[in-house]
Amino acid sequence: MAAPNASRTPPNVRQALQFLLAHGWLESATKPKLFNLIAAQTTLLDALLEPLDLRVVVDDVRGLAFLAVVPDYAGDDTDESEQDDWTHPLMKRQRLTLEQSLLLALLRREFLQREQESGTGTAVRVTVDSLLPQLETYLGATGSDMQERKRLGQLLENLRTHGMVTEVDAQDCITIRPMIVHLLNPENLQTLLLRLRAVAEPGGAGHGEGAP
Repeated sequence: MAAPNASRTPPNVRQALQFLLAHGWLESATKPKLFNLIAAQTTLLDALLEPLDLRVVVDDVRGLAFLAVVPDYAGDDTDESEQDDWTHPLMKRQRLTLEQSLLLALLRREFLQREQESGTGTAVRVTVDSLLPQLETYLGATGSDMQERKRLGQLLENLRTHGMVTEVDAQDCITIRPMIVHLLNPENLQTLLLRLRAVAEPGGAGHGEGAP
């Protein structure tokens, strides 16, 4: 009988790596064993991901682990404009509309406020009705409650596919996922603010692309 190959990656690490490559992220609330393994084996996973120019980011406090492109992926010889437009064969940059970016910013603010009040790691649920007036403040009212709820519903569904929120539940609530803290950073928010100011000015452009 042949001896086991000592250099072979342990089965549980292979499972964790395959899950991350398939889904991109996971939360300890739904996959506690995999999360604990990833948190304990980050160095090994980073070494296995090195040829792919990917790395593992672990947010222990919020119970979140996700894949990210290594910081120097674009290369030292690439200028900033080219770095902004990079694409990775396994992880493509997503472009959001102004409305999607605005809703993300509102949800992120709500998430961080709840964390300050209840502590980091607390599940953050909000009602859909509470989001409507906030969105109208920036985008304006359409004059039709049904149309405004439909617009918000479409925006939430798009963000759900990116792992930012859950589906609307029976109580007409959503849960904001902790990934939202890592998706939006100060640079993204500054870009969004400048874009909103440009749209608000007379002759400003319409709803275009927002923060990535």
